[in-house]
Order: sequence, then structure tokens, then C-alpha cells
Amino acid sequence: MKKKNETVHLLILDESQNDAEHLVSLLRNSGRATRAHRVTSLEDLTEHLNTHSWDLFLAREEEREFDCTAALTELKRLDKDIPFIILSKELDKDTIVNFMKAGAQDVVPFEYTDHLMLVISRELKNLYERRQRKTADIHLHEAEKRCELLLDSSKDAIAYVNDGMHIYANQSYLDFLGYEDMDEMMCIPILDTMDSKTQEKFKETTKGYQQNPSDCQLPGVAKRSDDHEIEVSISLSSATYDGEPCMQVIIRPQTSNAELEEKLKEISSQDLLTGLYNRQHFMEQLTKTVESAHSSDTQGALLYIVIDEFNTLKSDVGIAGTDLILSDISAVLKDTKRTEENTHDIIARLGDDTFAELMVSVDEKNAMSQAELIRRNVEEHLFEVSDRTIRVTVSIGVALINENAPKSNDLIGRGHVASADVKKLKDHEKGNGIHLYVPKELGNDVDNSSNALQKALDENRFKTLYQPIISLRGEGEEHYEAFIRMLVEDDEEVSPYDFLPPSGPSDMATKIDRWVILKTIKTLGAHRAKGHQTKLFLNITAETILDQTFLQWLSVALKAARLPGDAIIFQITETDAVNYLKQAKGFVKHLKQLHCKLSISRFGCALDPFNTLKHLDADYVKLDGSFTEEIQQNEETREQVKEMIQSLQGMGKLTIVPLVENASVLSTLWQAGVNYIQGYYLQAPTTEMNYDFSEEQ
Repeated sequence: MKKKNETVHLLILDESQNDAEHLVSLLRNSGRATRAHRVTSLEDLTEHLNTHSWDLFLAREEEREFDCTAALTELKRLDKDIPFIILSKELDKDTIVNFMKAGAQDVVPFEYTDHLMLVISRELKNLYERRQRKTADIHLHEAEKRCELLLDSSKDAIAYVNDGMHIYANQSYLDFLGYEDMDEMMCIPILDTMDSKTQEKFKETTKGYQQNPSDCQLPGVAKRSDDHEIEVSISLSSATYDGEPCMQVIIRPQTSNAELEEKLKEISSQDLLTGLYNRQHFMEQLTKTVESAHSSDTQGALLYIVIDEFNTLKSDVGIAGTDLILSDISAVLKDTKRTEENTHDIIARLGDDTFAELMVSVDEKNAMSQAELIRRNVEEHLFEVSDRTIRVTVSIGVALINENAPKSNDLIGRGHVASADVKKLKDHEKGNGIHLYVPKELGNDVDNSSNALQKALDENRFKTLYQPIISLRGEGEEHYEAFIRMLVEDDEEVSPYDFLPPSGPSDMATKIDRWVILKTIKTLGAHRAKGHQTKLFLNITAETILDQTFLQWLSVALKAARLPGDAIIFQITETDAVNYLKQAKGFVKHLKQLHCKLSISRFGCALDPFNTLKHLDADYVKLDGSFTEEIQQNEETREQVKEMIQSLQGMGKLTIVPLVENASVLSTLWQAGVNYIQGYYLQAPTTEMNYDFSEEQ
């Protein structure tokens, strides 16, 4: 998947500038950083298709010289993979069919914004997955070339076999069996390189191999082209060659060290203390299981088993006693392992206090039953250390393995999260429970109804965080931006994007804005009383801009807090400024009478961003966060940001760049002339204003 904060590069075909801005706002309000261009002609479209990369095309169905059909034709002519969505006046069966035959991905009525956003999400997801597949194909091709070079240079005799015939053999294999080149080898069945007894063993071993491939070894006798026979060990494993499934065959001369090598291999995969498999071996098997689930639609489960209160336990019984307990737990796990015939489950020790069981060919119900059985057996076991009986419990996180399972490391992360969530369950504050990992996308949405938000306010289930905004020019001013989080079940913090979406209840938006302002100016007043000259950025919603009573209320609140107006910088988004330009203009005029300042955030993604600044007297301009990542990868974006910064400063605006996550971007921002930076590289949002600005001098 494409990262959530990556920018959507959008083309719009619409006669109306306002309607085009509305489409941009829809995407941005859904949490997607968006960079848009409104197409005005065929020439304009051709130029932008040839000079830029685009992710989405939204086209209004209108009768005009350059219309949807012409745009689709141009996309097809240039062979561009850009999802094309048509916004129609009404849904007509024939119209929909004709447009989709012409290459459109969907047709949606312009007013159906919820429907449109679902279609956009679907098409962007599909686009990103197509791009990922292309990238993966390239990487696969490069990897196959590297592997072929390694195979050719390997001293081991290696071949790939499909339907009993050689499809590839390296030079060592050809030399070992006495053949001159691959063309000759391709005409030789694999069975013709063995004596009759080995042929029978090979047939028996590989019977049904394609349906259930597994690594194996068999001793045998190889026949060279000159009929000379050699005792060999034949290793078989599943593989792919040129994208087709096949079998890898490695032939080695028999040696007296085979048993020793097998023993060494076994030792290298074990945890020395418990005798269970170690982490390295477990991760290898987990990776194979995940790959099998992806390719053959099999199911499995990971049980992530954590000893509760392990540090307390270690302090109580000492290191030697802890080792005894770990050995006992491993014995309990071995005794609890499923014993059905042909089970390939494995148990491993992953860390000091962590074990894991990999279960194959198992569904959710059986995985949870096994987890509960382990939990109960550990709880009921009598652990003895120095004649003392010690009670030990475990928390077990269960992560399912199916066709949608992530990579092995991420799957381990899921198990870890689920095991930690056990302590959030009722009556399990100290663990001793099991919990199934459920991806957040599948969980319940946050209740953002008016009643739920009012209840959160009444119960004081909101909290404020503060993140410093640092001068790149060394002025030493103290600036923070205030953020709000709502606390939901288990004290999980939820951002405003989730609890107050654009379609949320407007009356609650103003109430929450006022709650934040009262909370933060009280904190700011106390902070400034200690000798700081701190200024605070406060985000306000469009509903507050439209609230006729807000400014009078603000005047009273500032006087009560004994704060000068210039200590507060109110911040509105570019989208709200564009959508409510007339109201925002009057709001800012009265705001300045209170000596408060104005910042416009998420700037630079509107179709004509500088037009907004002609009407609003902003003191600060914060660029959209999408620019920060792109300037590190794209020279064109770097130049665009430099020009934007210069233009803004020429207008007397102070510039801020957010989402600074690493040091590598700092030199670029310095050269661009940026005034302020903000991001996790400097400090994550915290509950206190505790950043040491003197370090930046």
C-alpha cells in the first residue's frame, strides 16, 4: 500500500473553479494530501501528462468542445495508467456503460460525495497495488538475474526440474553428470541421471509434490553420461523458474560427515536454555508459512506468549531461578503442543520473556482454543524454585495467518500488540488472558455523534498536546502548536480526523474549539508567568469562523487569562479559507483588533493558493506536509518549494514547514529560506511545553 500521507496528484476537468476546489477539499478533508491541476484544453492536458506523474483524474460530464470522451481518448493514446472517474448529472445505464467501455473506471453523480470518496479510495488502492506489482516485477527480474549468476558460480551441482525434465542446470551440475551444455541437458529426463533403485525412491518421494511441496533429502546413485555411477545425496525443494513452479535439485557426493552436518544444523536452530527452536529458525518457518498462505490460500496462526510481570519475577527468584522457570514453561509448551498426525506446528523462544507457537492448517476457533489451553496449563502448573512454589501466568496474543497476512516481522508485531492488549481487558490488568489481533480497519468506527462528543466533553475525556515550532534563523522565539486528542475506550487517543470529520456535527466543532482555547490559554498563562515569552498556535475549525459569537467570547477569555492577544496565533486550513473566504476575511479583520495573529496551514494545494492571501492578512503560512517528503525525492518539488517560500516572504509572510522527520531535509529547507520547522525529528507532541529552545541557538 502507498503510505497514507503520500500526496495524491489530481487532474480535474470541470468548467467551474469553485466545483474543482470543492473536489480538492473533499480529498484533503478525508486525510489525503492533494496536489491538483484543473485541465482547460487538450493541449493543456497533453502537456501535463507528458511532464508530470498523476494518480487520479476527476472529470465532470459537460457538453463542451473538450469533454470527458476527448480526455479519455488522450489518456489511451498516451497509454497512461490513471484512474478516470466521471462525475455525471444523473445515473443513466447507457451513459455509464459507454463511458466505462471508453476506459473510465466509474461514473458517479456529482452530489454523491460519500459514494465518490469510496470509489476514489478503491481506485487509488488499485492503482498503488498495480504500481507495487510493477516494482516487484522489476525487483524480481533483477533478483533472478543475480540468483542465476550465483547459481552459475556455485560449486554445488544445482538444477531446476519441471514435469520430470531439466529446465535449467548450472555448470557444476553439467560437469558432475558429464554433459557439455544446457541444450543437451534439456533433452535428458531427471530419472535418466539415476540408477533404477534411486529412480523408485525419487518417484515415491516426489509423488504429489506439486500439491504439497516440502524440502527433503534422499540418498541414491547418480548415473553420468558415460554410465559411471556415483553415490550421492539428493536435496529437493520447491522453487520457481521464469515465474513457473518447479523443483530445485541439488546433487552432492555422499560423505561420512552427513550425520554430523545434520546434527550441527539441528543445534544451530535451537535455543540453548530451553531446547526449543530459536528465533532465527522460527522466523524462517514463519516466513515460509506466510508465503504458503499467500500462494495456496492456506490458514494458520501465530501465538505470541509473554510471561506476565517478568521483571518482578526475575527480581524475586534471581537469574538462576528464572532460568528454571523458563525451562519449565518450555516443557509445558511442549506437552501442550498439538499431537495430531502430520502437524507441522513449531514452538520457539523469541526473547527473555517471550515464546511463540506457529500453528499451520488451523482456523481462528482452534487457534484460540490452543491459546486458552496453554494459558490454563501454565497457570495451573506448580513452578518450584528453591523449595518455593511460584505462580506464573502468561498473556497470549493470537495473530491469524491467511492470504492477507503481512510479512513475518509485521505478523510478530501483531502478536505483540495483541498480547499487550490482554491487560486492557476487564479483569486482566495483570495479564493471564488471550486476545485476538483485529486490524484497526476492521474495528468499530469512533462514535462521533453529537451525544457522544458532548459526553466526552462532560467527562473531560479530551487532552491537549504541545509541539514546538523552531526557528531556522536562530531568533530563539518560543512557539508551540496545540493539538487535541479524545480518549476513548482503554484510554486510546483519537485524533480530530477520526472524532470530528468534515461531515461531523458542526455545533460540537465550536464547543470543542472553545474547550481547547480555554484549556490552552490557561496553560499558556501559567507558562508565561515563569518568564517565558511563548506564543501558541491554536487550530480552529470552519464552524468557529462562521460563529458570530466567538470573537466576543474570545475577548472575555483573553482578559480572564490575562494574556496579550499577540500571544495567540489562530490557525485555519487553506481549505476552510478557500471555502469560506468572505466570512474568513471578516473574521480575520476582527481578530486583528484583538491583536491576535493568523496562520494558514496546509498551504499550497489549492488550485490558486496565492489568491487566498490577497484577501486574508495572514502572518504565518504553514506549507502542506506533503511537500516535506517530496522535496527529498523530487527536484521539481524542491524548486517549487523554493519559489513558493520566496514569494511568500516577498509578501511579508513567515513560513513554516511541518513533518520534519529527519536531519537530511534540514539543509534543503535552510537553502530554501524557510523561517520555521516542526516535526518529530525535533520533538513529538507532549503534554507539557518543555522544549529547550536555548539548544537551537
